Amino acid sequence: MKRPPPTLARLLWAMPCSLLGLLLGALALALGGSARRRGHTLEIALAVQQADVPVWAARLPFWAITLGHVIVGQSHEALAVLRSHERVHVRQYERWGVFLLLAYPASSLCAWLQGRCPYRGNRFEQQAFAQAANHNTAACGCSTTGANTPHAPCG
Repeated sequence: MKRPPPTLARLLWAMPCSLLGLLLGALALALGGSARRRGHTLEIALAVQQADVPVWAARLPFWAITLGHVIVGQSHEALAVLRSHERVHVRQYERWGVFLLLAYPASSLCAWLQGRCPYRGNRFEQQAFAQAANHNTAACGCSTTGANTPHAPCG
């Protein structure tokens, strides 16, 4: 049976991407956000509750982005809802390292060239949706379509 690499190796392999996440997270913290540690992951959000997210951030077509072991989101409430999905992306960074920064947009481009949604057709997103055991948008009162949703729709 194949064993996963030691935790330290996974952390180091994803570290360049985590540093990018820390830069983005520092911006969120400078704007009044807060951070919480969840295992080997750092979650940074602009607000605690989704209702308290600044208007400019609420207009973004996504609620969270993962870079290495750092997940930056609009609110801790949204991060709780999306945690299982975003943790799949953390594991993808542990496997792909910095190469995910090329592979992810390449997958979106391939989907778009095939006439599919660049987000929903992205192989990394498909894997995250499939493996996210407790993906539940009802917990934050949101839906999976529209402008202010946990996951970017294609329209």
